[in-house]
Amino acid sequence: MELETFLHYLHFDTEKVTPPDWEVDWEDAPLPYKLYRGLPMVPLTADVPLTFEKREAHLKPSLVELGHFLWYVFGLTQYTQSALIEETNEEAVSFIQSKRRFVPSGGALYPNELYVYINVEEAPQGIYHYDAAHHRLVLVREGDYDSYLARSLKNGNHTSSCFCTVFISTVFWKNFYKYNNFSYRLQGLDAGVLIGQSLEVADQMGFSSRVCYQFLDRAINHLLGLSEQDESVYAAISLSTNAFPDYVENDHNRSEDASALKLCGELPLLQHVSYNRSKRVIPYPLLKKMNEASMIETTKSFVKLKNNHRAKHSLGTEMIMLPFEEGFSYDLASVCRERHSPDIDFMIGKVSQTQLSTLLKETFSYSYQNDLDETYGNIESRMSLYGSFYNVEGVPNGAYSYDNNTHTLRTINKGDYRELLQSGLTMPNVNLYQVPLCLHVVGEGDYLREELGYRGYRIQQMEAGILVQRLLLVSCALGMGGHPLLGFDVNNCDELYRIDSKGRTCLIQIPIGPYRPRAWLKGSLQS
Repeated sequence: MELETFLHYLHFDTEKVTPPDWEVDWEDAPLPYKLYRGLPMVPLTADVPLTFEKREAHLKPSLVELGHFLWYVFGLTQYTQSALIEETNEEAVSFIQSKRRFVPSGGALYPNELYVYINVEEAPQGIYHYDAAHHRLVLVREGDYDSYLARSLKNGNHTSSCFCTVFISTVFWKNFYKYNNFSYRLQGLDAGVLIGQSLEVADQMGFSSRVCYQFLDRAINHLLGLSEQDESVYAAISLSTNAFPDYVENDHNRSEDASALKLCGELPLLQHVSYNRSKRVIPYPLLKKMNEASMIETTKSFVKLKNNHRAKHSLGTEMIMLPFEEGFSYDLASVCRERHSPDIDFMIGKVSQTQLSTLLKETFSYSYQNDLDETYGNIESRMSLYGSFYNVEGVPNGAYSYDNNTHTLRTINKGDYRELLQSGLTMPNVNLYQVPLCLHVVGEGDYLREELGYRGYRIQQMEAGILVQRLLLVSCALGMGGHPLLGFDVNNCDELYRIDSKGRTCLIQIPIGPYRPRAWLKGSLQS
């Protein structure tokens, strides 16, 4: 299958990317976390604080703080047990146990892994894997790699001033075993919500952060000791106690153009042993092909997006001015503990215009430093929020686009579209008749391919994931729940919002609203 065709089917005709006879081998499922064998370990304290306190700026970051950061970002945080009653026999009850993390993941499979390059006093400088199962660091490669990273990452010259660089990788098999080729779409979004959580936690802890999407893939994978046939880095996040300098358009400080091939020759190949439990790993040639086609081989290929990529709105004849609410804040730690995806537990309720206003404004007031655009890029330059609303105070039932610049809703179509949206679900695990807000993250249909090539697709999915995580946290802080969905009819939604002819498309669907308490046993894994 051609890659262009694959991405089209992946978005608009998902049944064509998975074989019709596909069966999941649940008994041979991989672990949701990676385990290394025979490597030095650095334990992290399990005494994680219940809330965040701003650190004193003059203090150097410690290993303890790094452990707190990693736990809140991707640690195993809760143990849950839910009852599953068979429809044909109400007396037949089985139980599902799971270890949850604070970020959502498609099927709770967590295909990502975290690696960190650290420079703190309590541990040797070098590359570590975050062992989420045991809340510890595993030393993968010891040494000073500031120069290596400066030549591998776009705008990487600030690496020496950082106490930590976080690498987010994707292990292809971890969700391919269930979702087959559809896992490629999930992997970018999963990485995105993980980036979003990292940025939120870093901000709460008083760290400056910058996301890097452009880097020499083979060089970074080689540094971390990853086999790119099995696992590949999707993004890097630099953490510092000082503010980062502004974006450098042409990276003039780079002494020379670098290539992944040359950099790989500077370091010996690592051959560490890891364990994933599966006895049989089925080939995934399309994922490998997409990953290879998305790679950057030389620093000459680094690009900067022009400012003409502004989010376009479907202009309606009516606009609704939303009220401005100042001073909204929330306790991130408690929101993380409370947040979950309600699925069947949604219940219809009135949403106030103030709640909707705060949800939209706080989500889109979010900006973060990255290597795509100038200085602090507002995510709305490439993403939009659209929604189908029902039973919202002061807002007629209908489909709307949100304009952050004027803080208004633009009317696209009036009416109750819950039936349309419900009929479009490929797996009706959410009753959209019970959901007042059904939001859609909208982006460019060509995923900026001209500028970023096939890499643009996964970057777009990651940026959508960042927005989704922000949306979920704010909705929880407002007393509502959100449930990200990819199993929806994209064509129907694009037509509903009249964006199908404008080169834009719905990337993900997020029902949001009140929900009833879940009947489950839940225990914290926090000391």
